[in-house]
Amino acid sequence: MKKFLTAFSLGVAVLAASAQAWPDKPVTFIVPFPPGGSTDQVARAMVPKLGDKFKQSFLVDNRAGATGTIGATFVKRAVPDGYTFLVTSLGPLVIVPHLIKSLQYDPLKDFDLITVAVQSPNVLVVPVNSPHKSVADIIAFQKANPGKMSFASAGNGSSDHLTAELFWQETGTKGVHVPYKGGAPAHTDLMGGQVDASFQNINSVVQYIKGGKMRALAITSPKRSPVLPEVPTLAEVGVNNVEVASWQAIVAPKGLPPAVRQKAHEAFVEALNDPKVKDQFTSIGFEMVTNTPEQFAVFQQAEYARWKKVIETGKISIE
Repeated sequence: MKKFLTAFSLGVAVLAASAQAWPDKPVTFIVPFPPGGSTDQVARAMVPKLGDKFKQSFLVDNRAGATGTIGATFVKRAVPDGYTFLVTSLGPLVIVPHLIKSLQYDPLKDFDLITVAVQSPNVLVVPVNSPHKSVADIIAFQKANPGKMSFASAGNGSSDHLTAELFWQETGTKGVHVPYKGGAPAHTDLMGGQVDASFQNINSVVQYIKGGKMRALAITSPKRSPVLPEVPTLAEVGVNNVEVASWQAIVAPKGLPPAVRQKAHEAFVEALNDPKVKDQFTSIGFEMVTNTPEQFAVFQQAEYARWKKVIETGKISIE
């Protein structure tokens, strides 16, 4: 018994020392999407703040592909030592698992949750020269022309893809999903009139809306956004149950030492709530979340169940 207690005490001491030393080498944020998107912005916003705090390198490694699952799988297989984290959107954690049967990770079991960093609503946008000037116009056109109106998204399984599917389910309409490899090409084709509409993350298109290149018809939040106060919510225009937030979060490989997890959580939340970082995100429509791992777990379960229902109801598949 004495030997067991001694070994236990030594183990506790090693873990404590490990947490105290963390980070004593470069830390990598895996972003499972190309540079420049919302998720990439979150990771890169934290890097300088964390570098200043710990006098250590924090790196962003973009491992895009397969709807974010390549990067997520890489992190699942990484050593859970606090030197590899996944900074991701909701897709790989609560949407794509219902779309890809051959997924090589379980989002509910294979990660230690750190925090949901930010969230933002989606906004229904059309080209500025579109004949559709309201949500009522969109619904009327789709009912008269089922399967004719095209909706662009940043990719299969993205929040903009599933928001369109939910919109069709709640309005009894059906459009055509046009997936792109990221938000930027979707924005280009929307502004050029190659596609008819899209539910885009507000932060990614607010500059185009304010610049007169896209027309915003409605927003998916429960209340109007302070960055687009003139744009009504979907509920205001009579479309209920389509309240959607796109979100970015941080997770680690399963098995992260608890003390390292706590220290990382505190540091990441501090970096995200830095006044300059916070202003950078809220000015383009983000809401800071920075919740606890326990709150994140409850939130993930609810989101996982919600999108599972939407996908099963719509019989959506990308395989």
